[in-house]
Amino acid sequence: MNQPVEGKPGRYWHVLEDGRIQCDVCPRYCKLHEGQRGLCFVRARQGDQMVLTTYGRSSGFFIDPIEKKPLNHFLPGTPVLSFGTAGCNLTCKFCPRPENLDRIHDLASPAVIADAAVRSGCRSVAFTYNDPVIFLEYAVDVAQACRERGIKTVAVSAGYISPEPRVEFFRHMDAANTDLKGFSEGFYKNLCSGKLAPVLETLEYLKHETNVWFEITTLLIPGENDSAAEIEAEGAWVRDRLGADVPLHFTAFHPDWKLMDTPPTSPQTLHMARRIAMNAGLRYVYTGNIHDPAGQGPHCHACGAVLIGRDWYDITAWHLSADGRCVECGTRCCGVFEAVAGQWGRRRQPVRLRASDPEPMAS
Repeated sequence: MNQPVEGKPGRYWHVLEDGRIQCDVCPRYCKLHEGQRGLCFVRARQGDQMVLTTYGRSSGFFIDPIEKKPLNHFLPGTPVLSFGTAGCNLTCKFCPRPENLDRIHDLASPAVIADAAVRSGCRSVAFTYNDPVIFLEYAVDVAQACRERGIKTVAVSAGYISPEPRVEFFRHMDAANTDLKGFSEGFYKNLCSGKLAPVLETLEYLKHETNVWFEITTLLIPGENDSAAEIEAEGAWVRDRLGADVPLHFTAFHPDWKLMDTPPTSPQTLHMARRIAMNAGLRYVYTGNIHDPAGQGPHCHACGAVLIGRDWYDITAWHLSADGRCVECGTRCCGVFEAVAGQWGRRRQPVRLRASDPEPMAS
């Protein structure tokens, strides 16, 4: 027997001829009887409507460096208030946080989150840890509350979203990091139970129909998506369809969840991927989850000068003018920059949502 569900009325659904309700938020198009939940776990049928069961609820709040999202060209050196909820609309076998898929701890209204960001000195709020596409209504309301307080919003997402909700969702975002998990339909089918094409459509939409600053991340998994041919194809696609200035991050896999027997990605593979993508014509290609200062900060594509030096999440050098130009040759570096960059340590910090809350324990 299905358990009763509670939540906030959701958008993007319709009733089918057989009486079921179809969720239209993502390309799964889950078809639900009374009391059933979609694959994402958080969008459910309640009576004759779709509801979001995690509205106003989170799996935790932390202050991170913006580079951890990763975003290297969006407000570098600034802290970001990060949170997620429960659930996901992909079933990635390499998920680093499967325990978060059904855990909810904190309650917070959009206004409370925006206020917490202001009080903690964060320049932005990130929807992360799980995919914000599935809690679209909550993310949009938080984004609106943040915009009223002068706080930017960041979507860390796999980009697995349908065309109509895609427009509303990204209309409220200032920046995004999109996980391009692999560059083959086989990878998406076998490891994520999804499809590649909708993700590519999201990336092209971001580039050609929005003003959202976005970067791309690909987690390289040995034997799955790390061949030179696949990396070359991905780099060429980004160059041809999105442009040479879109930053691309290659990050290291560590054994997790259902891929515990797969070895970690070697630094040599990441260096190879960066070299291939740069040889394809991309200007800003980075390595992640390894210590590689040379591959973690942007260089001027005209003169080769270091624009922002990084050691993990610490900024070690800043050679950009107030308007984002190389101080050596004056060439513009694409991104969203502030006149003065901060220094941000690599330690993650928990955060109080309300001024009356007790100080949290450091993690």
